[in-house]
Amino acid sequence: MFEQFTVLDQPDLYSRERCDDIQRLVEEITQLKREKDAIILAHNYQRPEIFEVADFVGDSLELAKRGARVEQGTIVFCGVHFMAETAKILSPEKRILIPDSNAGCSLAESVDAESLVEMRDELRQQYPDLVVVSYVNTTAEVKAVTDICCTSSNAIKVVESVDSNNILFVPDENLAAYVARHTSKNIIAWEGNCYVHHQINPEQIEEVRRARPDIRVLAHPECREDVLNIADAVLSTSGMMKYAREDDAKEFLVVTECGLSDRLLLEIPDKRFFKSCQLCKYMKMITLEGTRDALVEGRDEVKLTRELCDAARSSVERMFELG
Repeated sequence: MFEQFTVLDQPDLYSRERCDDIQRLVEEITQLKREKDAIILAHNYQRPEIFEVADFVGDSLELAKRGARVEQGTIVFCGVHFMAETAKILSPEKRILIPDSNAGCSLAESVDAESLVEMRDELRQQYPDLVVVSYVNTTAEVKAVTDICCTSSNAIKVVESVDSNNILFVPDENLAAYVARHTSKNIIAWEGNCYVHHQINPEQIEEVRRARPDIRVLAHPECREDVLNIADAVLSTSGMMKYAREDDAKEFLVVTECGLSDRLLLEIPDKRFFKSCQLCKYMKMITLEGTRDALVEGRDEVKLTRELCDAARSSVERMFELG
């Protein structure tokens, strides 16, 4: 059930014929990047073959910040839609393409700007000092009506930094609960979650621990509280990468979306990584074929008005200042 493996080992996905196709696509995409003055950013949860064409791999905010610093005028964002939007928010003058515009996010879709404003205004009648803190896993419209954004790695620091005792935390109820355990402030959680992390249960982890008592368990704070309680470390995806490189342990159970285990296994081959994870159907919509077509056709461009970008960027930049 918990064998060490990567999706590279699955013959139905990576037959010899498919590997030959991948090699041809990688070569074609590499050439297209040069011709189109483009760069490819890939999230940690992507398929391993996407890593082969990516110029940078990381979490969503790392990539958006990286995109703002590069010289290329076109960015192909291999991730879900809100991530590509964040790249557009930080680089409104650049063309942002996503290989499949249907690659959404159950967490981002759990809140819309109109409902957030309605709840915020109601709560401010009871808590006049209420501050809205939104996870970066939200749409541009939600960021535009947010006071300050946060990431999974800096959420506690952001909440502690704001000048308010009452926080409406949007939209992840699990991350909100994690923050609430590390602050004395009043955290009011939006009802939303990442379906990938929410379905991971502690029984899966305990089964692995019984078989491998020395394994280090790394869990993402989007997981449920009963999962986080039995983890050795609660970390963002970037935090997991750093921990696995630097820790003395040789075996790790990675409790997040399965794509990160593939990246860890590829980049740290001298250690062993086991999976207690789920696949994100949205992340896996991104393919090499879609990435090529985005470059060839310029399709699925992320378009946001300059006014929306400016409004949304305010909450992100405030996070940079405080977090």
